[in-house]
This record gives sequence, structure tokens and C-alpha cells, in this order.
Amino acid sequence: MRILFAEDKATSARLLLPSLKKAGLSVDLARSGRNAIEMLRNYDYGIAVIDLSLPDMDGYNVINSLRLLKISTPIIILSSLDQPEAKIRALSIGADDYLTKPFDPAELVARIQAILRRSSGFSHPITQVGELKLDLNSHTVTVHDQPVHLTGKEFAILELLILRKGVAQTKETFLNHLYGGRDEPDIKIIDVFICKLRKKLQAAGAENLISTVWGRGYILHDPKAKRLSLSTEQMIPTPPPPFAQEHLYALGD
Repeated sequence: MRILFAEDKATSARLLLPSLKKAGLSVDLARSGRNAIEMLRNYDYGIAVIDLSLPDMDGYNVINSLRLLKISTPIIILSSLDQPEAKIRALSIGADDYLTKPFDPAELVARIQAILRRSSGFSHPITQVGELKLDLNSHTVTVHDQPVHLTGKEFAILELLILRKGVAQTKETFLNHLYGGRDEPDIKIIDVFICKLRKKLQAAGAENLISTVWGRGYILHDPKAKRLSLSTEQMIPTPPPPFAQEHLYALGD
């Protein structure tokens, strides 16, 4: 998952980045409030971690600006202020969490993962689609309880498809999710990643999970939902075509 980290102090960033990356989070840095707002306007981030004390504006103004722009990206505020008033103000104007410095990087990672799960409709770190299980915390995938070894890019694509299950994702969305608008390769690379991901899942026994939506991108379906839809369709009687009805009337006459 790609996140935005707004922090102007290089020392703080260097301390936190290794833990965030180890947790499988792709991090883009913003050095000012205006920079953070601009990046959140133009790119799709799973969450924004914003320091309350930025050089050009405080975190409160950043939150206000984002919410006025109808940007609903979840926000965690980092601050050395431990007063209840500071926390209440941040939460009341649109922040999703508030973490007081100093803190353990592992706690920040845990809070990020919890908010990402909730914002995507998952209360548990492990989500299952058919026989496939994806652990959002440990970044592992199993099919029939057997591990499936994916590259970082393949996992990120599968993660996005599962978190937005049932909704077609464009190739541009995948590129943004993987590269965040920086040093993006040709868009055809997404077809290559999807092809390799499908082969690995099929080899493990999870077939036909990812479908191509021509002219749009790719979509992941829940096999249970597809079976339920098919069974429902079978229960609805199909009326005979008009010519058959006319034929029946003729027989009745």
C-alpha cells in the first residue's frame, strides 16, 4: 500500500522509513503542508501521516484544506503536543488518529494497518477470497493453506484488487498504486504483472479470480458471490419468447 508521509525533519523521516518499508508500505515524502495537499490531490494514497508542525502551515490547516477539497484519505497526525485539546481538535476536524511523540515505530505501523483495514471494510488483517487468503500485516498469501510466493509488485496488485473487490481497476490506478506517479514505466507493464500473478494463483489452485474488463482494466471477483448470483438467476423463471407465447395461444384456441 502506498502512503504519504508529511515531515520536514530529515532525521525523523530516516528513523521511521525503514519500519514503514519493512511493513510493505511504499512511502512518498512531502516536506511541507502545501506539498502534501498537492500530492494528495493528484495521487491515490491509502493513508497520510502528517506531522502537526510543518514549516509553512500546521497540520490542522492541512486537514481543513484536504477535507474542504473533499479528499477523504485517512489521516494520522504526529505531534509532540500531548494535551487533550490538541487531540480533540485534530480528530474533530477530520483526522482519523493522533499519535504523540515519542512513539515506537511499530505502534505507528500497527495504527496505519488498522486504519487501512477499516477504511477498506476489513476488521481483520487476514481476508479470504475463495481458497485464497491474504494477510495484510505479514504480506503473505496462501491458497489451500499453502504459501504462494509473490514479488512485492505482485502482492501490491493483489492487495489492491482484494481491497477493491468487485470494482474494476484501471491500469492507471495500478501504476499510481505501484509507483505513485514517479518513474512510472510503460503502462503495458501492468499486463505483464497481472499475467504472472494469474499464473502463480492458477498453479496454486486459485483459478479465474482476476478478470479482464476490456477497455478499463482488471477486476477480482469473489467465487462465492459469483455462485450465489448464478444460483439466483437459475431460480428466476425465464418467460418464453413472443413467438412461443403465440404458439401456445394458438394451441389453446
